[in-house]
Amino acid sequence: MKETPDAWVVVWATFVCLALIFGVSYSFAAFFESFATEFSAQRADVSWIFGLSGFVYFVLGAGGGMLADRWGPRIVCSAGMALIALGLLATSWASSLLAVYLSYGLLVGLGIALVYTPSIASVQPWFSTRRGLAGGIASSGVGAGTLLVPVLVAMAIGAMPWREAMQWLALGVLVLGLMAAALLRRAPAAAATGASPAGGSASGHTLRETLRSPTFRWLYLATVLASPVMFIPFAHVSASARDLGLGEAFAVGLVGLIGVGSLVGRFAIGLLADRLGRAQTLVLMQLSMGASYVLWGAAGGQGLLVVFALWFGLSYGAIVSLLPAICMDYFGGRSVASVVGTLYSGAALGNLLGPVLAGAAFDLSGHYGGVMAVCGLLSLLATWASRKMKRCGQARY
Repeated sequence: MKETPDAWVVVWATFVCLALIFGVSYSFAAFFESFATEFSAQRADVSWIFGLSGFVYFVLGAGGGMLADRWGPRIVCSAGMALIALGLLATSWASSLLAVYLSYGLLVGLGIALVYTPSIASVQPWFSTRRGLAGGIASSGVGAGTLLVPVLVAMAIGAMPWREAMQWLALGVLVLGLMAAALLRRAPAAAATGASPAGGSASGHTLRETLRSPTFRWLYLATVLASPVMFIPFAHVSASARDLGLGEAFAVGLVGLIGVGSLVGRFAIGLLADRLGRAQTLVLMQLSMGASYVLWGAAGGQGLLVVFALWFGLSYGAIVSLLPAICMDYFGGRSVASVVGTLYSGAALGNLLGPVLAGAAFDLSGHYGGVMAVCGLLSLLATWASRKMKRCGQARY
């Protein structure tokens, strides 16, 4: 089919939505030291904030997808943006770490759940031949937000109290988020009759049929195994840089460099995947993400940390951009938002426990060596599960 201008409006609106929500999520790195100092907390305790938020939005992503399948992405994403802004505002008033767990961890996490899956899943039904490119552009909002927002927040914290910086962040999410969410909508044929954008009745599995598919089970397992590898650097690479005596600006800037790598991964790897095959590209990127940890483990200064952040970001960004397109390829468009949301729930436990356990391991040992070894093993297992998924092939319906 020929993509319409409206299709690309949805792509760029999704880009903005994802930039905002993941900019907020990964701004945790900029607030990490402020939380630790304000509430006299250890790294494992502070890491629970990031872990809880990710756990909530990955577990409830399936619910957000189901709501979007019923009500459309515009309404659901608008509600999510409002909740994120409310959660940030409440965090700025928090008087204890428990209050931050509730406001940033749970309320912001719930808001992200209502934006993430509905927005990214709204892109795929608009496209056929350039689905990988469209998904890559839309999901590159994650990289853009990871690059820009934590750095801007760190600059704001340098100029004002962290609570005031968080209030400004809440305002930005509310204004820009509602504007972007207003531009999201379902592909018109699917919205009106349940048909695909190309015409005819929607093809594909229901969510129940998808869950029974061996293809989905292997893909889900790969997501579970890869999730700690994906999220530990966002919570700990800045702290690792501080341990080496590197400056605060550089430490927080590493998260921004992950965003740079992620942007390259989503655009360049998205194009490659349309030619090489999305499933095969996923296998390669799972292996690449684990291999990047070698550089983190060997880093003794700025150089290797910079290369690690870029390499890890490229691999991570490619994986995240490929998953919705693979769901559309393998299971069809009939319940794509629900399928994507259910798949993302596989990342919940790794996002919750990965950063927390990494922080606990550091508190006990004083280094991240054991954490990196475990992540390397998990990455190999995720690569194996992705290969099994590829061999199962497209589900029949």
